[in-house]
Amino acid sequence: MNYTTFIVKIISKPEQSFFNNDITVTEFLGKFYQFRDNTNTVCKLSVWGNFAYEVIKYYNINDYLLVEGYLSFRKSTFEDSDITTEIEISAFKIYPFALQTSITRK
Repeated sequence: MNYTTFIVKIISKPEQSFFNNDITVTEFLGKFYQFRDNTNTVCKLSVWGNFAYEVIKYYNINDYLLVEGYLSFRKSTFEDSDITTEIEISAFKIYPFALQTSITRK
């Protein structure tokens, strides 16, 4: 695992789940920001603890975030895609980069 920083676009609705010991995790799919077209730029982001509530509260699909966290690779669990390696980022810090205006938010 490597500590990295990326700009990521949220492409799925952040979903929250809970563990038995009241630890919460928010997970969502993101796409790395880049100029060229590449289908293998999808990653899964996980945010833990109290910070997970803030992700649900403030960020939506199509928002761009600056994400700092640990990068890991594993065999893909994405259905409906030809991606063989899944990229996961366990986020420790998230900063808004380019958010939708509050008028267009749902």
